Amino acid sequence: MFRTRLISGIVLLAVIISTGLLGGPVFALLLTAVALIGLYEFNRMIGMEKTVFSVAGSVMALALSASCYFGYSGLGNAITVLSLIVFMTIYVVTYPKYESGQVFAVATGWMYVVVLISCLLRIRLLDGGLTAFWLVFLGSWGSDTCAYCIGCLFGKHKAFPRLSPKKSIEGCIGGIAGAALVCGIYALCLNHFFSDVSVSVIGYAVLGMAASVVSQIGDLAASALKRNYGIKDYGKLIPGHGGILDRFDSILFTAPIIYYSVVLFFQ
Repeated sequence: MFRTRLISGIVLLAVIISTGLLGGPVFALLLTAVALIGLYEFNRMIGMEKTVFSVAGSVMALALSASCYFGYSGLGNAITVLSLIVFMTIYVVTYPKYESGQVFAVATGWMYVVVLISCLLRIRLLDGGLTAFWLVFLGSWGSDTCAYCIGCLFGKHKAFPRLSPKKSIEGCIGGIAGAALVCGIYALCLNHFFSDVSVSVIGYAVLGMAASVVSQIGDLAASALKRNYGIKDYGKLIPGHGGILDRFDSILFTAPIIYYSVVLFFQ
C-alpha cells in the first residue's frame, strides 16, 4: 500500500508541477477536469450524481473555468451567483421530486468544489502567478508533512478526538510553524536566485501560517463530511490516496486564501 501510495503521489506531483509550469490551456483543461471529477465525487457522496442537478452543475463548472481562463472575472462572479438560481429553478420545476436538503447539498458542493478549485486557475493567471501558485502547495502539503512528523514525534494531546483521533495539538502547531518556515525559505530562494523577483520573507511566512490553518480546517471538513455520509474515501481514482477530493481537500481551502491575499496585499 505504501509503495502504491508513494508512486501515485510522485506521478500526481509530476503532473501538477509540469502543467503548473506550462500554464495556459493545458493547465486550464487539467483544472477543469479536476473540478468536474471532484464535483461528480461530491454528488455521488450525497446521492445526486445521476440527476439533472449534476448535469447543470457540470455545465456551469465548464462556464466558470472558461470565464476565468479568458479573464472575465465579472462573468465568473455572475456564474457563481447564477448557479444558485439555476439549482432553485430546477427544484421548482421538478417539485416535489427532490427535497430542499438535497438541493442545498448540491449547491454547497458546487461552491465547495468548483468555485474553490477555480481559485487555482485565477492564481496562475495573475501577473507573477507562477510564484504565488506554488505557495498553495507549499503551504498545504508542507503543513501536512510537518504536522504529521511533529505529531508522530511529540503528539500527546488530541486536538479533535471525535473527528480525527490521530491529530494532535502538537501536530497542528507543528504544521503551522512548518508551513511558515517552508514558505519563508521559498521567499528567500526567490529573492536570491531570481533577480527580477522581490518578495517579502515575513509576508510569505505569514501566508504560510494562514495556509496551514485553513488547510487543516479543509482536511477536517472533508473528514466530517465523509463521516456524516458513511464513506471512507470520495473515490478510487488515485491509487493509495482515494479520489480527487481526498487529495485536494486541503488545497480547496488554501487556494482562495492565497489568491485573495496576493490580490489584496501583494500586488
